[in-house]
Order: sequence, then C-alpha cells, then structure tokens
Amino acid sequence: MRKGRIKTVKKGHVIVGLDIGTTKTCAIVAEMTDTGIDIIGIGSHPSEGLRKGVVVNIENTVEAIKKAVDEAEHMSGCEISSVHVGIAGGHIKGQNSLGIVAVKGREVDEDDVRRAIEASKAIAIPLDREILHTLPQNYIVDDQNGIRDPIGMSGVRLEAKVHIVTGSSASLQNIVKSVNRVGLDIDDMVLEQLASSEAVLSADEKDLGVVLLDIGGGTTDIAVFSDGSIKHTAVIPVGGNFITSDIATGLRTPLTEAEKIKIKYGCAFSSMIPKNEIIEVPSVGGREPREVTRQILGRIIEPRTEEILNMSYKEVIKSGYEDILAAGVVLTGGTSIMAGITELAEQVFNMPVRRGFPAGIGGLTDVVNSPMYATGVGLVIYGSKNVSKDALKSFEMNIFGKTLHRIKRWFLEFF
Repeated sequence: MRKGRIKTVKKGHVIVGLDIGTTKTCAIVAEMTDTGIDIIGIGSHPSEGLRKGVVVNIENTVEAIKKAVDEAEHMSGCEISSVHVGIAGGHIKGQNSLGIVAVKGREVDEDDVRRAIEASKAIAIPLDREILHTLPQNYIVDDQNGIRDPIGMSGVRLEAKVHIVTGSSASLQNIVKSVNRVGLDIDDMVLEQLASSEAVLSADEKDLGVVLLDIGGGTTDIAVFSDGSIKHTAVIPVGGNFITSDIATGLRTPLTEAEKIKIKYGCAFSSMIPKNEIIEVPSVGGREPREVTRQILGRIIEPRTEEILNMSYKEVIKSGYEDILAAGVVLTGGTSIMAGITELAEQVFNMPVRRGFPAGIGGLTDVVNSPMYATGVGLVIYGSKNVSKDALKSFEMNIFGKTLHRIKRWFLEFF
C-alpha cells in the first residue's frame, strides 16, 4: 500500500495518464473543469525495466511506476486509483480493414455503425495477439464514399473503413501486471502515438495530411493522418538511446555521461555547430576528462539520427500517403528536443517539419511544455473524451450533496 495520500478524488473528475517509456515513466494528473482540462500534478522517474518499449524486468517497472505515481499524488494533492496507460514497442502492428453490413431500417443508425465496426474485426489474428484499438476512418453508404458520420443517411448497405491496432498478448499482460502490482486499475490502454497526436496535432493538420514521429528513448512511434483520421501506424525499435550508446562508444565515456552530453551539447545537423567549439568529456576508469570539439560529437550524432529518420520515411512511403501530406511532419518525444533535428528531418522527408508541444490544456502548462510529455498529456486528453458530461455532472451533484449533508450535520450538532 502506498503512503502519503492526501484525499480521494473520484474517477471521472480526475484523469491520470501513465506513460511507461524506455527512458522514463511519467504520470500526469489532470482535472476536468467547465472550461477544459487542467494539469494539476506530474511525477517522473527513470525507467530501467523496459527495452525498446517492452517490459523485461517487472520489479524495476513496478518501482518506476510507484515512484512516478507517488510524486504525482503529492503534487496534485489527490489519490490516484486508476490510469490511462500508453502502449508502445516493436510488437505493435497496425492494419486497415473493411466491415460491411446491411442497413436494417431506411436510415443508418448507431446500431448499424456498431455492427459494421464489429464486422471489420473479422480478420485473421494470431492467438498470441490482441486487438488494442479499432479506429474508424470513414464510411461508405451504398456508393457514396468518404463519409465521416453516416448516422441518419438513407441507404441499404453500410461499409466501415477502420484501422486495427494489435499487440502481443504477453507484452500487454506484463504492462497490466506491473500497473496492478502498484495497486492501480487500468481505465484504458492507448497506443502511444495515438495519445501523442491528441496533444500535439491540430484538426487542420489531420485533415490536410500529417506524419507524427514520436521519437522516444527505445522506439520511434509513427502515425500517418489524412482526411481527419489515422491511416497508418508503425513502431520502429530504435530511438534516442541508440544515439546515447554511439556517443558513449565514440567518445569513450560512461553511458550516463553520454546522455548528459547529448542533452547539453547534442546537435543532429553538423553544419549548425560553430567551428572550434570545445566540450569536456569525462573518461572511464577514473582517468582525467578530455576535451574534444563539438563537431566530433555532431559527426557521431548525425548519422544515427539520419538513420532513424530514413527508417521512418520508408514507413511513410510504405503507407502510400507520402504524396498527400500537406501539413508535413511533426516531431515529438524526448529525442525531438535535440538541436538540429527538425532541419535534418526536413532534408530527409523534403517536407515542412515542426516540433510538437502539448496544447489544448490549462493548469501547470509550463511544467509539461515539452515534447517529452506529449504522450502523458495526450493520454489525459484521450481519457477526457471518453468521460461523458453526464458522469461529470453526476459527480459534481454528488459532491454538492455531500457538502450540504456535512453542513446540516454540523448545524444540528452545534445549534
């Protein structure tokens, strides 16, 4: 049992996003208000139990979750009982599918849409895999294509185009087990790039066509959007940790020092680095620190970053949407903070590129105003969309009733 809890806040009023990453585990607490979503707490702790987004050590993963959640509880002043969890890793696969049903009445209703989406799930999935998401793209009523909301339309045949995301049952179960061992329930498991898109992409970008690259420590998560819906997803099992490893090897310095050097001096575009700029590099085995030019560091970082971006570009070409991405590329995730990466990405993709910062939130915006928190913030935004206004209203009425009851009791006791 975790200690230090201050008060209990009912589910439906407070939403918690838990981003269990390869480099860090982050818990973000948000409160739903009449005006939107306010961030009220954040907790972060280094992850040591994951490799390439997959749990390899449950004990270490549990410890990281516990410390991140405890920190978020203390900052927000509320007890966390359930979370929306982000899912990534090389085991995640996405594919498009089509479901076809006959319309029961003269008009398409919610039941017809539900049946069409269910029909789209009739695909061959290996026994060791589970469906994580069934994401509607658009609908066809008779011969009319590209319909976003078919309800109320006349027709006899309804087709639902969807994007289905599946994951390894064992990998998903290890995440569930790790979260449950901290004493938390799971509200939902959400694909990380889908969550990140909620925080950093605008509706216009999704309509025009955009690529989201969430470059984390162990994986690079890709999502392609067009016509307002998700068209392609992929996970590449390389990320910022590979750059750190290259720095450690190339400069003969410990991994922890290599990470610090990457954050402080790293630049993915060598031509941006001033000539003759010197940096100090700690040595291994107690030897004296050495001085090297920052240009040498750039020549180590740039090839690996370019490789990650090229692998991502190949995935975009594979999706078949590379020619209709008018909004270009949005980079997010911890690695996207590195200087020069947007310039290098523009060169690789030959498209406009920007960094994605969390938006559409209030409260502690300055604390989470970084691409590294895009997934965590996106998880609470995603969760808020699944909380009905009726549930929130019911909660508020319940709180009002309890307060009134306490006032009455206090009045009777003293008067």
